[in-house]
Amino acid sequence: MWVQVPPVPQLLRGNMLRFIGDLPRKCTVAFSGGIDSVVISDFLLNGKREVDLAFFHHGTINSDRAEGFVRKFAEERRVPLRVGRINSKKPNDLSPEEFWRNERYAFLDFLGVPVVTGHHLGDAIETWIFTSLHGESKLIPYRRGNVIRPFLKTPKEEIRSWAERKNLSWVEDESNSDPKYMRNLIRMSIVPEALKVNPGLGTVIRKKYELLGV
Repeated sequence: MWVQVPPVPQLLRGNMLRFIGDLPRKCTVAFSGGIDSVVISDFLLNGKREVDLAFFHHGTINSDRAEGFVRKFAEERRVPLRVGRINSKKPNDLSPEEFWRNERYAFLDFLGVPVVTGHHLGDAIETWIFTSLHGESKLIPYRRGNVIRPFLKTPKEEIRSWAERKNLSWVEDESNSDPKYMRNLIRMSIVPEALKVNPGLGTVIRKKYELLGV
């Protein structure tokens, strides 16, 4: 399903997204076609950076739908696109989420260039809660090899505001609302309750990154 938000009459927030670390002048965006990667790509392209896109096909119907949008976006913006695909069978001891993540990062590692992802503050909160429930609280690292995550302190609301102001289109992955996947269950059910306990949870996570120097 493609989504397009009509333009809003006034700016909801500032004209810039917040980022941490140094944004490379030349980089590849891990591009799913979702709102996060679309906004990050638009932000970087507006910053006159040299941008390539890297789309990974997970072998699902949702990936089939997304690929058409991704190719159209790349063509309209006149940016190079590289597509990776799963070419191995999922081991029995891995969940689909783990398998897809491992395969996706193997593709991004193979590119051998700086790769920017659209991970944001909401993702950081979800990961911190998920790992806390498993006994050891962890933050999403800013860097993983050639992959960097400069937008970890940017709230999802700022990303959505950018999309509204720029009248951007993106593709919704229907699996993102399926609670059978643990990440979705945490985002949809646990995070709202956690924010009732501590509405400043986002500030807590941002301060944790600041203590790490990012």
